[in-house]
Amino acid sequence: MFSLGFHQCRWNYRDEQDVLAVDSGFEERDFPYDVIWLDIEHTDGKRYFTWDKGLFPDPKRMIDKVAAHGRRMVTIVDPHIKRDAKYAVHKEATAKGLYIKDKDGNDFDGWCWPGQSSYLDFTDEGVREWWASRFALEEYEGSTLDLYTWNDMNEPSVFNGPEVSMKKDCLSLAGIEHRHWHNTYGMYMQRATAEGLELPRRGNARGGGGGDGRPFVLSRAFFAGSQRWGAVWTGDNAAKWDHLAASAPMLLSMSLAGLPFVGADVGGFFGDPSAELFLRWMQAAAYQPFFRSHAHHDSKRREPWVYGDPWTARIRSVVMARYALLPYWYTLFQEASDTGMPMMRPMWVQYPGDANTFDMDNQTQHPLPSLPPQRSKQRLRRSSLMMASDPYTLVVALDDGGRADGNLYLDDEESYDYRDTEGGGGRTTRRFSFEGGVLKGRVVEGSGTYSPANTIERVVIVGVNAAPSSVTLHMAAAAGTASSLDFTYDALTRVVTVRKPDVCVVDDFDLTLSFAAGSTS
Repeated sequence: MFSLGFHQCRWNYRDEQDVLAVDSGFEERDFPYDVIWLDIEHTDGKRYFTWDKGLFPDPKRMIDKVAAHGRRMVTIVDPHIKRDAKYAVHKEATAKGLYIKDKDGNDFDGWCWPGQSSYLDFTDEGVREWWASRFALEEYEGSTLDLYTWNDMNEPSVFNGPEVSMKKDCLSLAGIEHRHWHNTYGMYMQRATAEGLELPRRGNARGGGGGDGRPFVLSRAFFAGSQRWGAVWTGDNAAKWDHLAASAPMLLSMSLAGLPFVGADVGGFFGDPSAELFLRWMQAAAYQPFFRSHAHHDSKRREPWVYGDPWTARIRSVVMARYALLPYWYTLFQEASDTGMPMMRPMWVQYPGDANTFDMDNQTQHPLPSLPPQRSKQRLRRSSLMMASDPYTLVVALDDGGRADGNLYLDDEESYDYRDTEGGGGRTTRRFSFEGGVLKGRVVEGSGTYSPANTIERVVIVGVNAAPSSVTLHMAAAAGTASSLDFTYDALTRVVTVRKPDVCVVDDFDLTLSFAAGSTS
């Protein structure tokens, strides 16, 4: 769940004090977020799996302080390895022969952020296993289970190579030329990283349930199948209105290609967005799958409060809307996992009979049910983890026939226990439907038996034409009994608000609106 929240990133947060000051800035402003990111400058001279000890003397303590509020951190780990005989990662990779070769059979030598670099052959299974082992907590000094990973420059990017990559006649360990596996390289790296992050999380899912924790990896390069290993983003963009406009067709194309977990850098990586541009970009990105603000080191600071009021309040309201809808987003991700249907869809998917939608690429359509589950906006916490036990609000938007329906998918939001399809105890899906004045909550048959303690604290029914005379709750487990519920009716907006039904979200129930003779719902 945390990966669906708001991510704060820049190249680079200077040191531990800077990271903790930004984290405190969110705290002081009651501004929810889930992840803070570190770019390449956190390392010791661009040596990945290391820390600059002068700037980050105690990374575990820093990560733990961020995690105390239910948040996580991400560090960047790129595929180019600094050619330094004293660097343990390079020394071991060289000794084991894990690098891509040039056409003459020597370890390829290319130029990237660290200077002279060699590149691991992620197309090789043995190399992927070795890379995965680097993410063990005892190998990656300063890491914890609250640290996740960002793979950048993994096309692979080579500054002094043709088309900013390695020569086409470079060789994999299997002797196959680069021209044949270039497009798959980034996917294989992301896979190896994800498998590495899984290793220390086996039996260590956050929450103490004993399940295997899930990884999170963001990758710039991707291929068919990358959706199995994590998120991808559109790369370096700029703080320009036309780059904001371009993000929608790019993300729609990626979504239709089978890559549902996608996003673009909010505000633009290069340059300095105006307050208006940043707000509008936040508003767009809040309804896209991956939601991260990122900026170049030459850009001005981009924390969401730097523009001052009224902009801070407006930006905060956008992020609050995202967090209120996290249960809905999580349900859409489950649908994408099970069916392949992306969260972002072009208009023609929703309206295939309308030819006017066929060339629309500046609008997106989410599969919005008429009954989307929400967290209560009055209970928004510091992070998604802090909201895990909070109650739900059901918003019921009636159609012209007075009907509505929608699903809510539930699991522990941290582990792989949802994959237990035989036992079914790791997941469940609830079906809510409204017809004839009755809201029904039922389990979807065969969806599992996961049973959290969250309640429904509010039901908001939109489109009711008359004030009900009463609202009653009937529990399936207590047949023949009913309890009367407090409610309000707004005739102007035609909204019924039922407060504190306090029914468990996984219990079967009927909530009935009754009307006086002669009135209708």
